[in-house]
Amino acid sequence: MIPPGSDTAHDGHSRGESERGEREVVDQRHGPRAGALWETEPRWARDFTNLNYEWRRLFSELFGTFLLVTAGAGAAVVQGRSAGQIGRVAEVTAPALTVLSVILFMGAVSGAHLNPVVSVSFALRGDFGWRRVPGYVLAQLVGAVLAAALLRATFGDVAQLGVTVPGPSFSTGQAFVIETVLSLGLVSVVLGTASTAQNIGPLSAVGVEAYIALAGLWASPVSGASMNPARSLGPALVSRHLHDVWVYLAAPLLGAVLAVAAAYILRGPGGGLAGSRAAQGSLTPPMARRRQP
Repeated sequence: MIPPGSDTAHDGHSRGESERGEREVVDQRHGPRAGALWETEPRWARDFTNLNYEWRRLFSELFGTFLLVTAGAGAAVVQGRSAGQIGRVAEVTAPALTVLSVILFMGAVSGAHLNPVVSVSFALRGDFGWRRVPGYVLAQLVGAVLAAALLRATFGDVAQLGVTVPGPSFSTGQAFVIETVLSLGLVSVVLGTASTAQNIGPLSAVGVEAYIALAGLWASPVSGASMNPARSLGPALVSRHLHDVWVYLAAPLLGAVLAVAAAYILRGPGGGLAGSRAAQGSLTPPMARRRQP
């Protein structure tokens, strides 16, 4: 039991007052229903400005990207090792289904960006703090490199570890254009399904998964349909095949910037409750700097 006059009791009382103030802000800005939902979240999830639990979010991004690249690059590796037994349809849908699964099972922890341009896009929209972007991007890149290293240790340097390159019948310029357009569509789907206007909740994961699969089905022969700098850079670094990697760094970023511009035209500025929850993995909007517990 905490003595009433102790510093700990005082801190607990102050924290309680702070939390009540936070609830009032959520109620005023987003209604009592949102406030009630906010209170059901654990403290670390509610207070996205609290860095004490940043390691959870960064591990979530690392782990999720590791699974994504293991499936995406691994499908190409197994395709090459098995002489084409899994087929192109399975090769392009495997990463899409992985994204769906990861969003559903741990999207609430970090937002399940799994892609540097998604983190940048949410920041540009005002749904995600810029100070968190470097950590998220680094975690995503580390996850991608670990996945590629695992594939190399398991199967050897097969199919260049699934590195994304322009198809043999297509030029680098054509691959750049297609990656830009695909990334424009992907980020538009991510931002759109995360918005309050759509209000589709967990079905947003299905929308993102469907777009990734669709893009791969028609565009993978052109560029590999990466749409993700981490997905491309991890296998490229481990396999040391860096010749065309600039395409898969620059084109997705350009597509993301265009998608953010399109989102502004369609829905105005970001920063709403749904977009912030999708980006941050919590119900807390980017509304105030809270007192740290």
